[in-house]
Amino acid sequence: MTAVPAVSMRGIVKRFDAVAALKGVDFELRPGEIHGLLGENGAGKTTLMNILYGLTEPDAGTIAVHGEPVRLRSPQDAIAHGIGMVHQHFMLVPTLTVAENMLLSERGGVLVRRRRLREAAARIRERGERYGLEVDPDARVWQLSVGQQQRVEILRALYRDARVLILDEPTATLTPPETEQLLSRLRALAAEGAAIVFITHHLQEVLAWTDRITVLRRGEVVETVRPNETSAAELARSMVGRSVTLKELGVAVSTAPETEHAPTGGTPVLSVRGLGCRGDMGTAALHGVDVDVFAGELVAIAGVEGNGQAELEEVLCGLRPAATGTVRIAGRDVTAAPIGERLALGLGVIPSDRYRRGVIRALAVAENLVFDRIGERPFSTKLRISRRAIAARARELVGRFSIAVSRLDQPAGALSGGNAQRLVLARALSRDVRCLLAAQPTRGLDVGAMEFVWGRLDEARRAGVAILLLSTDLDEVMALADRCHVLYRGRVVASWARHELDREQIGLAMGGAVGADDAEPAPEAVTA
Repeated sequence: MTAVPAVSMRGIVKRFDAVAALKGVDFELRPGEIHGLLGENGAGKTTLMNILYGLTEPDAGTIAVHGEPVRLRSPQDAIAHGIGMVHQHFMLVPTLTVAENMLLSERGGVLVRRRRLREAAARIRERGERYGLEVDPDARVWQLSVGQQQRVEILRALYRDARVLILDEPTATLTPPETEQLLSRLRALAAEGAAIVFITHHLQEVLAWTDRITVLRRGEVVETVRPNETSAAELARSMVGRSVTLKELGVAVSTAPETEHAPTGGTPVLSVRGLGCRGDMGTAALHGVDVDVFAGELVAIAGVEGNGQAELEEVLCGLRPAATGTVRIAGRDVTAAPIGERLALGLGVIPSDRYRRGVIRALAVAENLVFDRIGERPFSTKLRISRRAIAARARELVGRFSIAVSRLDQPAGALSGGNAQRLVLARALSRDVRCLLAAQPTRGLDVGAMEFVWGRLDEARRAGVAILLLSTDLDEVMALADRCHVLYRGRVVASWARHELDREQIGLAMGGAVGADDAEPAPEAVTA
């Protein structure tokens, strides 16, 4: 007898105004399986899972949980039916303890008796030991590593007795060892009967750890296959509707890239010396960071989130003051210079948060493409702004960078993640760029969009642009880097030339296993 599906979604339809996000999707999740869900940005996978978690109601279709028809109007309804969702961006309150975060959805929130907190802590310890997800219930979330916070998110779903788990990009911010540990624990959960939806853009993880794979494209199911029936190249083709030439396709790269891009020598375009700064909580975030980037090379700064990459990005852009050290662009000291002066010297920026700092959501696509040049000719004079020149420039860049828009005056906030990133790339690379800061340039992108971004970065490097890549994605580092530094707890703890790149060694350094003895700086290392 065939087991009753843990989840059965039939004929799911969802429209947002004139856009059909889902066009009659059928999706089935079985008890005890890890089911990979793939698709381009905008393919409908997040919408489908938001419907299952009660965040969005479908326009048509039915949902059954363990054979019983249900209507999920809210996440509370989903939780009541044993469905839990772990979002790509953690939904935790950093200043609260792990136990307090577990109780937030309960009546009274954090205003509970100490006895209730002790009970919650005991349950967290029990679930943690049972599933190999141990974490201190009394620790405050901000004190935990990114990997530990991921455990807390999963434990919160298990704490609520979820037997259906939706995991959205759960490995995006983890080191390779943490990823291996998490996926093995998910396999143990599935062995106990849990049903798991695994959304990721890392095709190798899907092939290695899932039982079945469903691919969505433009709101429709393209195929549902088993890992042994397909390959990374075939999955990529199903996702984007064409062959993808991206060599790695999200698959682990075991050797350094074949082509060398040696620096041209002379004065580095970007030179960072002894850089230190403080984080948002006043503690030291960077300690004596030294980095040089020459014309025509791409230098990667690899590391897990929370180890100083975000602060380094902000200091280089002029958004956070340096406490010690210097930053030079084209030989000129810009340590205390405003961002406008840095841009004038040839700095281009692809920010790590494309929606927070890359686009202005309420402005039109055309205006977003030139807002950093709005005071320049031909876009404006002292007396007026030339809408015609802005529109002409926008049409050119939309075509050159294949940005999918319905019209040039479409708000940028309506773009998919991949198209928003293309807009950011178009604006940055259409300037006279000498040095490009690319921070997490493919975060959350599908393989098709990733292929496009990597191609544009390689073109810029070949044109002589000096590129500093900040990335948590080890595949990206292995594919692109001419040199690689690892940032751990605010210090550069390891460095390699291109021919020395080794995936395992970089992964270990990202987790602190290489050079970790030197990565315990005292707070006094940075002075105001």
